[in-house]
Amino acid sequence: MGTQEQFEEEVLELLVDSKDLIVYNDDVNTFDHVITSLIEVCGHHPVQAEQCTWIIHHNGKCQVKRGEYEVLKPMCVGLLDRGISAMIE
Repeated sequence: MGTQEQFEEEVLELLVDSKDLIVYNDDVNTFDHVITSLIEVCGHHPVQAEQCTWIIHHNGKCQVKRGEYEVLKPMCVGLLDRGISAMIE
């Protein structure tokens, strides 16, 4: 197998194994609470957290993080513990 083919196979494996952490809109949490939570729990930059919060507000949900399930699970639990609707898909 050539180097390019091996690289493409490794990239495909990463994409297949990747999951999305989705946050859903609700009528309970404030913008500030969601922004602060995305910064503290998911490691977002403040501008990124604010943009995700607006997407959640207008679209009903937003993919806030992508990665391996084991990495996303504690983030999802952290958001849920703060009363934020989140799911790994």
